[in-house]
Amino acid sequence: MSDKIERVKTLIIGSGPAGYTAAIYAARADLKPVMYTGMEPGGQLTTTTEVDNFPGYPEGIDGPTMMVQLQQQAERFGTEVRIGMITSVEFSKEKGGIHKVVADNDKEIEAETVIISTGASAKYLNLPSEQRLRCGGVSACAVCDGFFYKGQDVAIVGAGDTAAEEASYLANICNKVTMLVRRDEMRASKAMQHRVNSIKNIEVRYNTEVDEVLGEQVVEGLRMVNNQTGEKEEIAITGLFIAIGHKPNTDIFKGQLDMDEKGYLITKGKSTKTNLPGVFASGDAQDKEYRQAVTAAGTGCMAALDAERYLASIGSVEEAVADKY
Repeated sequence: MSDKIERVKTLIIGSGPAGYTAAIYAARADLKPVMYTGMEPGGQLTTTTEVDNFPGYPEGIDGPTMMVQLQQQAERFGTEVRIGMITSVEFSKEKGGIHKVVADNDKEIEAETVIISTGASAKYLNLPSEQRLRCGGVSACAVCDGFFYKGQDVAIVGAGDTAAEEASYLANICNKVTMLVRRDEMRASKAMQHRVNSIKNIEVRYNTEVDEVLGEQVVEGLRMVNNQTGEKEEIAITGLFIAIGHKPNTDIFKGQLDMDEKGYLITKGKSTKTNLPGVFASGDAQDKEYRQAVTAAGTGCMAALDAERYLASIGSVEEAVADKY
């Protein structure tokens, strides 16, 4: 562990649309933000080839380019972006208290405010063919990418409300949607099941799993297997959507911040405030409903504003802790 403890006014944990937007607003408010990007700088959008639904890009933009531009904008206003991980946290429970964190297992940082934007990771099937084609037709977000498969045949894997909702969405724009359900029934609510079963161009295959995604550079088909009979069948599709859930990247905060049973951070009312003063949560780490780049960016803005107002309400603690340095 390093001997010198660094102190910052605003620490942002995680990048992506939420983190970078928080950084832009925090920097413009002279909060001198320091950001640690996490394991995946730029977040989930760095694995997305085309982003067509973010305002301000009439011709669309690829995800990695968008994240680079957001980083450049944040840095233009003075954000210090560091490639690294926050490996442990010790949040203060007192208003005006100092939050202690460790970066990359050896650098100690004390922060007056912390903005969490660690995001959530989509769950995949972890098949080699699926992973190989993640930027070639395999997606974990139908709302994000479904438009590119307009009029085409696609498949979706999942059995919960999210899968049913995304299958319904795809059915409105695609020629046919094949829905793969691992068990002999769906987990979705009765209302969502009724919706799916009432849509003519959705075919539900029960007791069915993905055996292999077919195609070299892009998805060309799907080999399915009936997990009761072992019978395999191939269908021609151009897109495969995985809707088996997300896992919020919040394990490091367990025992300190309030979260729901799935690990999503709980914020107060319409704010980004957590249960601890001076700690704010934004993006997919606290949003299990929308999970869009634009909504994540919106909560990043909110978190920076909440942090600015919090610091104004307590006054800067710089003088109070200056004698430590």
